[in-house]
Order: sequence, then C-alpha cells, then structure tokens
Amino acid sequence: MRGYFFGDPIRFCQELGKCQPLELNEICSSSSWVKNTTTEKQMLTKEQGDVAAVADASEEIIYRIDIPANRYDLLCLEGLVTSLLVFQGKIKPPTFGLVEPAQRQVLKILPETAQIRPFAVAAVLRNITFDKQAYDSFIELQDKLHQNLCRKRSLVAIGTHDLDTIQGPFTYEARAPESIEFIPLNQTKKMNGHGIMEFYSTHAQLKQYLPIIRDSTVYPVIYDANGVVLSLPPIINGDHSKITLQTRNVFIECTATDLTKAKIVLDTLVCMFSVHCTEKFTVEPCDVIQPDGTVVTCPELKVRQKEISARKANAYIGIQEEPACIADMLTRMYLESEVTEGGDRILVRIPPTRHDVLHACDIYEDVAIAYGYNNVKKSLPAFMHIAKQFPLNKLTEQLREQVAQAGFTEAITFTLCSRDDIASKLNKSIDSIAAVHIANPKTLEFQVVRTTLLPGLLKTLVANRKMPLPLKLFEISDVVVADDETEVGARNERRLCAVNCNKTAGFEVVHGLLDRVMQLLEVPWKSENQKHGYYLQAADDPAYFPGRCANIMLNSVAIGRIGVLHPTVLQAFELTTPCSVVEFNIEPFV
Repeated sequence: MRGYFFGDPIRFCQELGKCQPLELNEICSSSSWVKNTTTEKQMLTKEQGDVAAVADASEEIIYRIDIPANRYDLLCLEGLVTSLLVFQGKIKPPTFGLVEPAQRQVLKILPETAQIRPFAVAAVLRNITFDKQAYDSFIELQDKLHQNLCRKRSLVAIGTHDLDTIQGPFTYEARAPESIEFIPLNQTKKMNGHGIMEFYSTHAQLKQYLPIIRDSTVYPVIYDANGVVLSLPPIINGDHSKITLQTRNVFIECTATDLTKAKIVLDTLVCMFSVHCTEKFTVEPCDVIQPDGTVVTCPELKVRQKEISARKANAYIGIQEEPACIADMLTRMYLESEVTEGGDRILVRIPPTRHDVLHACDIYEDVAIAYGYNNVKKSLPAFMHIAKQFPLNKLTEQLREQVAQAGFTEAITFTLCSRDDIASKLNKSIDSIAAVHIANPKTLEFQVVRTTLLPGLLKTLVANRKMPLPLKLFEISDVVVADDETEVGARNERRLCAVNCNKTAGFEVVHGLLDRVMQLLEVPWKSENQKHGYYLQAADDPAYFPGRCANIMLNSVAIGRIGVLHPTVLQAFELTTPCSVVEFNIEPFV
C-alpha cells in the first residue's frame, strides 16, 4: 500500500529552511520520492467523481509526494521535513530519549481484555505546543496510520488524550456494552455501548470500524482513576479528554490485537511529534501492567545496531565507493553509521523511526537510494550466460510427466494445514515436529506450513471417495522444515509423494513407482558389491502399519519413507479403504 503526503508548498519550503519550489523538486528526486503539484479539486475529480464535492473544492496548489509503503515516519510533515534536512546534511539524525518523570503514568490491563483486544501500550508527550498546522498534522498522521499499518484499526487503534483533564492510573478493561456510558468525541449526549453502535451506524467514516467489536459480548474500554472513559477502542474517544490547541500534555494509548504493530505505531507517533515538545525528541515513558502482573515500560525507543559490508554494498548496487562515503550516505538516510576498525565493516544504528529496516538488504537499498538510482552506471554482465531452467524445477517437471504416465493423477494441495493434519492425525506429537507455525492464523485449517505432502493427498482422496477404485494420486512440491542453521530459520524441501487407495493396500504399486522413478534417475538398486544406489530399510513410524514401513535409503542416507498407512490414520482422515504411500526428497538427485 503506497503512502501519500499532501502539504502546503509555502509551509513545506519554510520548514526546509526557506528553500524554493525548484530546489524541493531536486531534493525529492534525489530521495527517490515522486513529487507533483495538484489541487484539491483535481484530486476529488480523479478519485471520487463527486460533482457536488468538486464544485466546492479549492483550487489552491498543494504538493503530493509518493512515499514508500513501509516508511511510516514520512506520513506527516514533521517526519518528512526532518528526513529531508538529514538527507541534505543540514542536521544530524535526532537522538530520541526517554525522560523520567517524578511519577510515571500507569496503564493496567485487566485479564478480561483477552476476549477482545489483549494488548495495550502507552506514552506521554510532555510540554508540547500545538498550532493549528501541527494539530492538524497530528490528527492526520493518526488517520493515515489507522488506514495502513493498523489495517483500518483491526490491528491497532490509537487514542490521544489531554492528560491535564484526566487522572491516572488508567485501567484497560473489557465490559458488557450496556455497562459502558460516556459522551463520545464532539457530542453532548451520554450513550452506552449499544447506543454508540446505533448512533455511528450511519457515520460516513466510523461505520466501517463498528464490525470489529459489535458482535462481541464485551467491548474494550479505558478508564482513568475517577471512572472517566478515555476511549472505546477502536471506535471513538471520549469528549472529556479531547485534544485541543491549548493541550500541553498528551497521553497516548494504543490498544491492539498485534503487539508488534502497536509498538511501531507508538514509536512513530511519539518520535514524530516530540519535535514540538519544549525538550525536543524526548518522550515520557509509562508503565503498562500486564494481566499476569508483570510491568512493561513503553515506549522502548530501542536503537538497533547492524553491521554491513562496504564491499557487498558496492557489489550489490554496482558502484565503487569508499566505506566512509557509504557510511555518510547511510547517515543521510537517517541511519547514523560509522566505519569500524576493520575498514570494510560499517556499523549502522537503526533508530526507532525506521522499523522498516528488517534485514541487511534494506540497508543496502538505502545506500542505493542515497547514491541515486540514476547515477548508477549501466553495464553489461561480466560474462555471457545462456538462460536455462532451474535444475530442480526441470527435474520436477520431468518427474511429473513420468509419474502421470505411470497411472497416477496429479494433485496440487494447500501449503498451509492444521496442526492436527501433520501431528495427531498421523499419530505424532506436534512438539516433535520441526514445523513452522503461523503466528496469527485466521482459521484452524491454516495453522502451520506443511512438513509432509501426505495430509493434502489424503484430504483430496476424501473429497473424491465416490470415484471408482483404485484412486492413485501424486504431488511433487515443497514442504517447509524449521531449521535454526538457516538464515531465516526454515528451509524448503522438494518432495515426491504418491498414494495408492484400493480395496487392498497395494504396497507393490507404490514400490513399483519408486523403482520406476529410480530407473529414470539412473540410480541402481544397491547390492552388497555396490557403493552407490538405493535400498529399503525397515523402520517404525506411528503413521504406518507396524512391520509395513521402511525408510528409503540413498547411499546409506534416509531420503524418505514407504509403507502402508495405519488404520487409525485412515480413520482420522475419514477414509475406509487401505492406502499405501511413498514420499521422498528429490533434491539429492539434482
């Protein structure tokens, strides 16, 4: 999702140090941001087509700047101006710090919130000064974050309050809708939870957020020490604590279903608008008491460190720059850097505003942006190479054709499956399986990445059990296995799996398919006099019938398994006819 910044060109240039519009064109181009001028009338005509709205729209020139989707710190004037000033070398990247108050504000999360929105974070901006433009920018940044990073408030909802109108400690609770009563923002009538749902059901902006909590038996709500409602997330804040131009101390709370996103949102908000505090770039921390009693300090404002190689940066981008020059380019990209003693290594400090930096490749990309994509010289490859198919994919296509000719029907099944599919249904424990788990599964059917192709084929058999026997299915595809030795903690493995379903198990059918595949791969059956080849070795696997299971060995290394499925496995997948299976890794044959 691309982000946009709309701004007044006169104020924009003033904030950048009285630069001229032509200079701004050059700055934006060098930063790889696309800038163009437009008017409110042109925008409404293009995006809405509302004749009445277009007639009332202004013809005043405004800037429209396209911003990378992951640069949340550039969605407001404060963040954009600071980044451009740093890029020009006029200022150094700001250092954000926590200022300890006489007494921290406390937000206590009650256990009941686990039913609806279990996470919350909080912070305070102390001695802040708002003018009309800064106030509008503050509200607009919240709206933009709600739309993109917060996924229309389903992941995170932001609440900002005038701290001088409320009193801590604060409690985050989950209550029945009828027991929640307060005056919503900019209203005069007190309503309960059901009344708010009804009142805002026709509201142009807020009606889209109502389904997030409407059908729940409890609604999330935040109270102060006097029982004053701060907000009913993710719908509306209370009118009592609303922000005004006279507000000097701002209490920010973010409730969420995703704690990581909540921390990013909080960091972005406080870092961007701490520039308006009397002591710039400082934030007052809050204590968030978790349901289990542990206390967490928010925000973290953590500065991460990452080392990169100047040699690799040059090689990846196609440039020839000294390490010191690369470090300077990164500093201009808001990533303060310095060359270490080795000469080639560059230590990069990643501020809390740059949550988009997840990997070294993100840093190399910023080097390319700072250098300027248009400044990278075009060059021919150092050597000639004729394009060809990836060997593993080529072998896969060849085997698909041959297995199909052997009488098996190909199936393509889901990569994700439930934990039961790879564990309990196969008479195994999920703890003993090196599976990659989905952190926030949307359905019970997609909880983990498959570690075997077998469950998908068995589900396909169930869906086609009315077809005449025998049913012979196969699939050649990837499984994913957790592996701590790899960079990302997991690895793909290309496997061939075939199932024969008939009135009798038909072990000889899958054994014959295995022999045919090995024949095509020119791998001989290993005898006592041969060093190279494949053979079967008896094995015990709870998914297979006792005494009817064997490991497929290639040069004394197990690459797969063959056998007759255990009756309990068939029952778990709602099958009533015997099945024999062969599954093995084909990567050793590439």
